[in-house]
Amino acid sequence: MQALWKPTRVRIEKSQIYHFQKWFEQREGTSFKDYQDFHQYTVEKSESFWNSLFDYFDLSYEGDRRLVSTDMGFDEYGWFPGVRLNFAENLLKRGRGDDYALHFIHESSRQEKLTYDDLRKVTARLQGSLKTVMNSGDVLACYMPNCNETVISMLAASSMGAVFTSTSCDFGIEGVVDRFGQSLPKVLVAVNGYEYNGKSFDLMEKLDEVSSRLCGIEKIVVVDFLKKGLSFDGLKNKEKFVAWDDFLGHEEELSFKRVPFQSPQYIMYSSGTTGKPKCIVHSVGGTLLQHIKELGLHSDLTQEKSILYFTTCGWMMWNWLVSSLFFGSRVCLYEGSPGVPSLGEFFETIEREEINIFGTSPKFLKALEDSGYKAKSSLPSLESILSTGAPLLPEQYDFIYKNLKEDVCVSSIAGGTDIIGCFMLGNPTLPVYPGEIQCLGLGMAVAAVDDQGEKVVDGEGELVCQKSFPSRPLYFLGDENGERIKDAYFNEYPGLWHHGDFIEVTNRGGVIVYGRSDATLNPGGVRIGTAEIYRQTEQLNWIEDSLCVGRQIEGDVEVVLFVKLTSGEKLSEERIKEVKNHIRSNTTPRHMPRHVWAVSDIPYTRSGKKMELAINRILARRELQNIEAVSNPDCLKEYEQYQV
Repeated sequence: MQALWKPTRVRIEKSQIYHFQKWFEQREGTSFKDYQDFHQYTVEKSESFWNSLFDYFDLSYEGDRRLVSTDMGFDEYGWFPGVRLNFAENLLKRGRGDDYALHFIHESSRQEKLTYDDLRKVTARLQGSLKTVMNSGDVLACYMPNCNETVISMLAASSMGAVFTSTSCDFGIEGVVDRFGQSLPKVLVAVNGYEYNGKSFDLMEKLDEVSSRLCGIEKIVVVDFLKKGLSFDGLKNKEKFVAWDDFLGHEEELSFKRVPFQSPQYIMYSSGTTGKPKCIVHSVGGTLLQHIKELGLHSDLTQEKSILYFTTCGWMMWNWLVSSLFFGSRVCLYEGSPGVPSLGEFFETIEREEINIFGTSPKFLKALEDSGYKAKSSLPSLESILSTGAPLLPEQYDFIYKNLKEDVCVSSIAGGTDIIGCFMLGNPTLPVYPGEIQCLGLGMAVAAVDDQGEKVVDGEGELVCQKSFPSRPLYFLGDENGERIKDAYFNEYPGLWHHGDFIEVTNRGGVIVYGRSDATLNPGGVRIGTAEIYRQTEQLNWIEDSLCVGRQIEGDVEVVLFVKLTSGEKLSEERIKEVKNHIRSNTTPRHMPRHVWAVSDIPYTRSGKKMELAINRILARRELQNIEAVSNPDCLKEYEQYQV
């Protein structure tokens, strides 16, 4: 297979991962012949590798960095028990005073910039006020857009050793209560409303209802995001409400409370389509180490660069993006629809704002391709395009290199909320091949295994991680005996982390992702990744989107393909034959769907992932207990007509 892109020698030698490898070789008294050799060493000597990040990135901490045990299994969280540090202190230590830290960009073209000096000052003001209502270990929650105040709230809470959790402001009341009702925040930061796709949405009634249904909230701090003034008259709990500007304290020195490495930093939430979302608790130290490795080494982020990742603060990519502050970079926060005023104009933000690292999803890239977009300039600032949320198909790599930019490192990245990071991701020193993630993450002992847990080389298997890593979750809230977290990750393959992805590790060390293994198709007992079928439907211009599931029937599984047609198209018998034959001729007869049905829309999570499991449950007449995780729930009813 021919590479689509290869880095120049100049780019390789300028990259942080190149300099880190040379430094690490000298530190360890060894040398590596290539990246695979380097990666294998960081897995075998994982304590040395993770320990080295403290020195290379000059982390602020105190205490003893030795591990209690070198047996880094998954029975318990054992990382750096003698270390104390503060998340916000490390994120705010490097940024130069007059450099921009946060650059908020709204779909309406409204912008707000905040320097590192100003960010430190406003964080200190919020910290002073928070100390009057909460303590270290308490939870602050944000029901917010992706804006500067959300980041400030996280930093202020983290600076005092408190725990942060968030969800996007397009969640309804039940979605907010299902999440924050478990994490029990003392302080809730919210907006009076938000705008999306040119429409304005008022949140004050929702906030009033949420305030009545959440126990333990002492203060609700409201940002006037809509710029129309705030009034709390008539609210049931108006004594708890206060305007953001009124809540900020006087200017004072920002202080940092250092806490144990394994202290809670974030509470994250699973999608929750089969019940209330799991509350996944991540550590201060583990999150920091994983993020600076992924951003600094794998993404090549530095103080001189800017990064924009299209996300909401209800998705783990928000937490990942905000960690970019550690490098003193300019962090761009985009809020609103990428379709306003058009997908192309959103993409052109890269040139207007001189973005170096741009993060998106396959769904956006497909929409951009379908719109017929071709970049109007060479995008001189753009170095890397990151993509996550679903496998990036080979044809989408082609679209990027033909229509967006030839000289760019396309880094598909994959991991998840469960690890608040990545198992496999990009590398600015390696070639890019179509449909293939460039490499496994340093220090991550990832393998593909068969049903017996045996390693598969150059073949498809279940993604497992064979050794522990600092960003593994601490625990789930409400899981006192640890049974839920064991069932989620460790019971399928004893002693290994089971992630639920179906992958292949290639002989050159790249990774092909075939989709979620729990949504893997099994017709006749043969496992098929849904991404293999999506690759074929993407090639048919009369199909706008598709979703493939396995429907249980008479002891077997039949492949069912749902298609959303482009405007003006009808699903005729000829079209059905065309898509079936196209899939069969380009894959295998087992890939060919038994049924092809047209639907008005394809369900997605709020983070842009196709909801195959939700449709599996509907077809099997199993209840979806929480549709708040669905970005377009109105389409679900349509699928009930296809139940067995």
